Amino acid sequence: MGVGFRGTITDAQDFDPSADAEALYNAMKGLGSDKEAILDLVTSRSNAQRQEVIAAYKSNYGKDLIDDLKYELTGKFERLIVSLMRTPAYHDAKEINDALKGAGTNEKCLIEVLASRTNQQIHDLVAAYRDAYGSDIEEDVVGDTSGHFKKMLVVLLQGTRDESGVVDADLVEEDAQDLYAAGEEQWGTDEAKFIMLLGNRSVTHLHMVFDEYQKIAEKSIEDSIKSELSGDFERLMLAVVQCIRSVPMFFAKRLYKSMKGLGTADNNLIRIMICRSEIDMLDIRECFRLLYEKSLYNMIKDDTSGDYKRTLLNLCGGDDDLAGEFFPEAAQLAYKMWETSAMTNIQPRGTIRPTAGFDPAADAQALRKAMKGFGTDEDAIINIIANRNNAQRQEIRQTFKSLLGRDLLKDLKSELSKNLERVIIALMLTPAEFDAKMMRKAIEGIGTDEHALIEILVTRSNQDIQAMNAAYQHAYKKTLEDDIQSDTSGHFCRVLVSLVQGAREEGRAEMDRAMADAQELADACNADSDDMEIKFMSILCTRSFPHLRRVFQEFVRCSNKDIEQVIKKEMSGDLKNAMYAIVRSVKNQPSYFADRLYKAMKGIGTDDRALIRIMVSRSEADLFNVRKEFKDTHDVSLHEFIQVEPMVGDTSGDYRKTLLILCGGED
Repeated sequence: MGVGFRGTITDAQDFDPSADAEALYNAMKGLGSDKEAILDLVTSRSNAQRQEVIAAYKSNYGKDLIDDLKYELTGKFERLIVSLMRTPAYHDAKEINDALKGAGTNEKCLIEVLASRTNQQIHDLVAAYRDAYGSDIEEDVVGDTSGHFKKMLVVLLQGTRDESGVVDADLVEEDAQDLYAAGEEQWGTDEAKFIMLLGNRSVTHLHMVFDEYQKIAEKSIEDSIKSELSGDFERLMLAVVQCIRSVPMFFAKRLYKSMKGLGTADNNLIRIMICRSEIDMLDIRECFRLLYEKSLYNMIKDDTSGDYKRTLLNLCGGDDDLAGEFFPEAAQLAYKMWETSAMTNIQPRGTIRPTAGFDPAADAQALRKAMKGFGTDEDAIINIIANRNNAQRQEIRQTFKSLLGRDLLKDLKSELSKNLERVIIALMLTPAEFDAKMMRKAIEGIGTDEHALIEILVTRSNQDIQAMNAAYQHAYKKTLEDDIQSDTSGHFCRVLVSLVQGAREEGRAEMDRAMADAQELADACNADSDDMEIKFMSILCTRSFPHLRRVFQEFVRCSNKDIEQVIKKEMSGDLKNAMYAIVRSVKNQPSYFADRLYKAMKGIGTDDRALIRIMVSRSEADLFNVRKEFKDTHDVSLHEFIQVEPMVGDTSGDYRKTLLILCGGED
């Protein structure tokens, strides 16, 4: 991405290797060591200069500098400083060797290194590996991996990707068609075709192939890989595609995954911060800010400590939360991201489908039996209700009353308790009844659950909202709009009232109008905050999602800013959260829900109301897509996350079992 130097570590001016060697010697002699002096010196020299310091240290003191650093320093700080002293090729060689040796293989390290390096970097790595370990890297990789994963690693180890930059338009169309024929068009997948094309064609050529593929398949190459391939081979091919699209974006995602959640993947963090510090760290920082809610600098600052943190921050080189506009290359990338979002035709896919051979009378009788007498058969209730779609549940509800003269919901409430009761009752309500109930819960009592109000109103269709309004009026004898107005205020209230009308435009983008809307938003950024907020509301709350994708794309061109960053920087409170949710949903709604699920479960305690709301409401809409986004973003499946999440009061595991059935499977 971009041309020329984009690193954060450069050659030091007035460099004197002998003086540096002396400074390091003095920092380590005697009792203890001056870690601050060591880290400040090492991170302010380029790798080439560090090699000169190593040579001067041995010449002046007859000692090996790396050995002395290993002796004086400890833990993560030692690993980081010592790794900085190695040449890039020998550092990569050590990472690959560590990934292969011992019990088990670190496939993620193999994927990251081999998918992201240039031909020359691969050749240097191969030579350094042989020199350092006396063996052939290809033979070691072949001996430790298998299948198509092994074959693609071997292709990448050749370092023979076309780097000419020449593109044959006819070959672009042919390659795109070949990839489509190898996957989406046939039963089974021709993995060899994927390996040959993605492992050898030039970056420029593949950019055009991916665009052409999108037109042919009406889905991205990434989505096809996810559906056609699996396991480590799938992860490797996705990494190759991500690096073809943008190496800095690939590393921004890898850095985020190394720090999010409980604990830090320090080896990954160290490896990336070192290997990119003299190449493209500035672009990685910008991509990180584009993707996530904070700068790379601040995430490192919050996630690490001590001298280790200071060293990493020196490599990072600056805090982008203080910045406003894009680097030119990042602006191009942001524009392309919105273009891809606009072109991608996501097929929503739920996890709950109609049950074959459905017999509502038999189900009604089985539910009555499960609740009759002493004790309750929770397993029977869960297995029936969680494995029927909502239309079938409504038939059961009606049959239960006509056959047995009883209200199924009342019986379930009397027999179940806590979160199991909540999720089962949620499943038995119609979607409109459930949304109405969730809106009521968000409004009533002390405090308002603004996040729930935002999530429901932003993500529902006009038809969903109108049905919810009717259900709310029927259940609570007042309008939802009146309750919203009495419980919220200011521009946030105006946003909710606009959304609750269920009158968002529908249909495709109008390009001329999208460009005009984008310019209006860009101009509003220079107005006072009140006028800016009103203009953003008037466009974001009324235009169709396909139209808004084009608006946000053109906004990058008009303003050299990203719409998400503007909202986060210029707005505050609930209004900011509402506007941000609209943008996230426009860009990728399953990703928005995946993030909401992650936040509902991470940390101490679970937000069960949010967890139930999303799992139930998306189970027949797009929960399968949400699952895929969850795995892609958080490196753990939603199924696994629910399995390991502590659930207060769920002593029998019935609540968890119900959620896992709704989840629909392991990814």
